[in-house]
Amino acid sequence: MSDPKPTLDRADSRVTHASGIGGAVEQFIGRVKAGDLGSLPVIVGLAIIWTVFTLLNPIFLSPNNLVNMLFDCSTTGVISLGIVCVLILGEIDLSVGSMSGVGSTLIGVLWVNAGVPLPLAILAALIAGALIGTIYATLRNRLGMPSFVSTLSGLLALLGLQLYLLGATGSINLPYSSTMVNFGQLMIMAKPLSYALCLVPCVVMLVVGLQTNAKRRAANLSAGSSGGLALRAGLTTLGLLAVIFYLNLGRGVPWMFALFVALVLVMNYAFTRTQWGRSMKAVGGNAEAARRAGINVRRIYVSAFMLCSTFAALGGVLSSARLASASQQAGTGDVNLNAIAAAVIGGTSLFGGRGSAFSALLGIIVIQSIANGLTLLNLSSSLRYMITGGVLAIAVIVDSLARQSRVSHGRA
Repeated sequence: MSDPKPTLDRADSRVTHASGIGGAVEQFIGRVKAGDLGSLPVIVGLAIIWTVFTLLNPIFLSPNNLVNMLFDCSTTGVISLGIVCVLILGEIDLSVGSMSGVGSTLIGVLWVNAGVPLPLAILAALIAGALIGTIYATLRNRLGMPSFVSTLSGLLALLGLQLYLLGATGSINLPYSSTMVNFGQLMIMAKPLSYALCLVPCVVMLVVGLQTNAKRRAANLSAGSSGGLALRAGLTTLGLLAVIFYLNLGRGVPWMFALFVALVLVMNYAFTRTQWGRSMKAVGGNAEAARRAGINVRRIYVSAFMLCSTFAALGGVLSSARLASASQQAGTGDVNLNAIAAAVIGGTSLFGGRGSAFSALLGIIVIQSIANGLTLLNLSSSLRYMITGGVLAIAVIVDSLARQSRVSHGRA
């Protein structure tokens, strides 16, 4: 009887080869053919947008203009991060704009008018957001009310609450010299610290990747090569260093944007590395199947809506810092639509079951790039609405086609 060991060695060799750089490229191409596009469409779209605006006005990609754009991305981006939570479940929250307005108003009323310490005022705004999200989830779980209806009602109610709290003046100015306003307008990360933080993603990628490979090998499954993992981590670090270096040619990296990115990373970990995140996607894919699998579906809905409204309130707090005021205009206009559009444009599916925290980051950069580029060209806001609407429509079409491709590939 022949010794099977040489055959196993050849199989192991093939697995290792397929797990190297060439294998990673083959896997990426396979995922694209199967309809798993990931962030590829939005990255391609962002490259096109930046190229066009840079050709029309070279100031667009100047370091200081990008820094200003990152400041502006942070407020609506945080709100969009909450939208990702409910979209993964196939739900929607139409009141995030009004909730952000109430969060902004609470800062003015409690901190400026009532003299409450700023940390407590911020905490009160976040608690208010969590309570509103709990109400939406309760209406969904107990009464079966569609989130479209409950959050539309909430939009109107919260808008009325905002106007009532502001009173006849309609606006409350925040102390311009306060730390909060400086955080929203001026505070920039120290250059050595910004460069040092570039090493964090590299370390995290290496540690998590090595742990994952070890677990797969222990289960007799194919695992990626350590060389390919090191290459990806190194390229990521070099890319981040290049971006930070370019931003530091201007004012530098805003602390407000750093907070937004930190929240994205925390939520990305929650979505991809926790039981809660896996349960979220399971419920979004098929709530009944998730319930039969033992997942507490009602609790998942409560957590998603609470996070969405809490992030909306935090976005309002950051908006008040950015504008140095709490007014009737906070949370109105296109804040609501931009937050929802950013999540969808960034790659979160409207059909539920699929989404990423990075969708909020990429999507809001796309939307803010369009707004910033058109402003530099001195064009009217009407074009911004039309172009953003077109980009949103394209994103939904791509998502729908990718979903059909995944279904067809699964049947094949």
